[in-house]
This record gives sequence, C-alpha cells and structure tokens, in this order.
Amino acid sequence: MEKPLLSDKTKESERWDSYQYLQRNSSSARNNVSFAGAGVTVEEVRSASAVSDPPPLYPPVLTTPVSLPTPEAIGYPSASGAGHELQRQVLDEIEIRELLIDHIGHRCCWGSRPARTWKIRAVEDCNVYVGTLDTFIEEREALTQTVPFTGGNFNGKKHGSAPELWQLDLRSQFPTLFVPYKETQVPIPHSETVDKCTGCTGRGEVVCPTCNADGEPGFYKENQVMKCSACYGRGLIAHKDGSDTICADCNGEGKLPCPNCQSCGLIKCQTCNGTGSLLTSSIAVVRWKTMSKRKVSATRGAGSVPEEVFHRAEGVQLCNTQAYQCTPAYFADSYFLNKFSSEVISLRAEVPPTANVVCERHAISVVPVTRVTMEDRGKAFNFYIIGFGKEIYMKDYYPARFCWGLCPCLEWLKV
Repeated sequence: MEKPLLSDKTKESERWDSYQYLQRNSSSARNNVSFAGAGVTVEEVRSASAVSDPPPLYPPVLTTPVSLPTPEAIGYPSASGAGHELQRQVLDEIEIRELLIDHIGHRCCWGSRPARTWKIRAVEDCNVYVGTLDTFIEEREALTQTVPFTGGNFNGKKHGSAPELWQLDLRSQFPTLFVPYKETQVPIPHSETVDKCTGCTGRGEVVCPTCNADGEPGFYKENQVMKCSACYGRGLIAHKDGSDTICADCNGEGKLPCPNCQSCGLIKCQTCNGTGSLLTSSIAVVRWKTMSKRKVSATRGAGSVPEEVFHRAEGVQLCNTQAYQCTPAYFADSYFLNKFSSEVISLRAEVPPTANVVCERHAISVVPVTRVTMEDRGKAFNFYIIGFGKEIYMKDYYPARFCWGLCPCLEWLKV
C-alpha cells in the first residue's frame, strides 16, 4: 500500500496548499509571485476544475472546450495517500437498468429481458487513469520540380540568393496547434533555373521509335513506310469468289505512312513538350502533425476493456501542461501519479531528423468506470459503465442474443 507523503499532523490549510498545480493554468496564479506561501481555500481548489487551458506558446491556439463535471461529482485529494480518485458514481438499480436497456435497444437481435429481470449481483468501482503526450512537430523537405519552359521571365539567382529551407517565413500557413495533419507546398524564392532538355538536346523533337527503331543514335530517315496490315502489302483484298478489290486502307499501294510521325522521322519531345527547355525549381513541402502517445492504467476489473474506449470517454482532468518539452507532472500526495506521469513522458515519440518540435502537451485524466455483474439461475454476465457520459461497454457475452449472422448487428460490437 502507498505511504502518504503528508504526515497525519498536517493541518487542513497546509494540506490544501499542496494543490497549487490545480490553478497554475490561471492568470491569477501566474501573476502572483508569492503564491507558494498563500493559502488556498477549498472553494478555490474546487473552482480550479473550470479554469481554461493555458495560453498558447505558438499562435494560433486550438481551443477545445471540455465540459467538466460539477465539483460535487469530483473526489478531491486527501492526506491518506489515495488522493486524486473520484467519488463513487451514485448509480441506483433503475438507472443501471435504463442504461443497459438503451444500449440493447440499438441491437436489432438482442432481447431486453435479462436487462429488465436479472438480478444485479455486484457493482464495482474500477476507475482508470489515462495519460497522453502530444508532440506537435513541423517537418520541412525540399523537392525538385521540373516542368517545360514556355518562355518569359523566371525567378532565378539574378534576383537574389535562395533562402535556406528553415529560413522560409510560413507564419501565414501555420495551422492551429495540435491539428492531426496539415501539408502545404511553397516554392522557394530565387531557385528557378532554365536548362536545355536532355531528352532532345534542346531541339524539341526526338527520333520516331516506330519507323526508325533500327537507326543509329542521332540519325533518322524520312518517308519511312510500313506494310499495310489489311492487304498484307498487296494493295488488293481477295474475296471468296476469287475476285480482288482495291484495299481501302492503303488505296492499292500496299504501304502506309508511319502512324506515329506520319513518316517525318521525328516526333515531339514529351519531356519538354516540344519547347526544348526545362524550368527547374525547388519546392518546400511542409507538414504539421501531432504525434500522440497514450497510456492507460487500469485495475484488474477493467483490464478486459480496450484502451480506445477509455481514450474517448469523458473524465476529470488532473493536469494539463503545455510547453516546448513537457516534464513529468508533480502531485504532492501521490507517488503513483508521479510515476505514471513519468512513464507517459518516457513514451515520447521519436521526431524525424527533418522536423522540429513546436510544442508538447501532457495531460492526465481519471475516468470513472463501474463494473456491473448480473446473474440469474447460475448464469451471469458483466458490462461496464464508462465515463461521465455513461457509455456502456459489453465485451462478448449477452444471454439474449438471437442473431444468426444474417444481419449487420454484429458491427455494433466493434470498438
């Protein structure tokens, strides 16, 4: 069992002073230089759950409002060492059955009789801690783009030297913090050059590969013809009655001009589109993305629930820090939470060598989870009520299922 970090002789006022981190996101806490020695009342601590997120370190900021529960539903830390836990959700039998019946109502082949009549044998609390570390990065990569040059002016070195990749000012393109992904392409100034096309050596035409396939490189022949495939070079079409008619494809000549170049021997260069020149420029490909690492600390009773269910559930946020590089959170009375925060920070995602870190965000939340066991005549099944949204999760067994695999109701079981 964890030993409390605070002695039993600690006074009530001193005990609440140790929870200054609850209000460190508020402007009043930042402006008060003597906050460490100031007394904090219970009402101030309880009102800290409604404090908004810290101001942005890199504008603009993504503000995501989170609806937090009322202070009466939150269990506050105590000096016993078991702080930062929620008070038990008060769920009576009627509400539990209503939640389960509503959940079953979305399954077309599930009956509601067990939810209505089976006895509730046990209701257990098995709250879960969820830790996240979001790393928002900016990645830049230079690519070379080559297009046919159609003439006119181009932005080359005569207008100035090309800036380095990380010298480009992209503040107008910068997204809100912690967006999942955004990509943009920006041309690098003064990086354009015009060169002779290597495919046609600047002539705009290349030797026809159809009628001059056997010719020497750099040489071609004009007026090359091909045997007519309709009359096999005879110029006449033979019929079953022994008569011949003039071939309509070659007009009786037995030969056809090259279908690719019309027997000119040259075709337009596809690389430069016949212009003979290529415009080469550098393009900066910039990607912003959030790399997230998550960790769940669940008790044995909630171990069968997938972690994705806890990540999307609504709970109480114990800490939320935002910095260039986040450090483990500090809880004065909980060694477990300090260790859990350190484990989440240790999962920090590896940043690619072509990227820079813009900002990090570290949060720890506690999600209320209630495990309900129902039984009847020696049979039993379990389900979970998760989060303040009271989402029902049922892993496998429900006694009143009549699906034979002929309807899409099994899709509802996917998490």
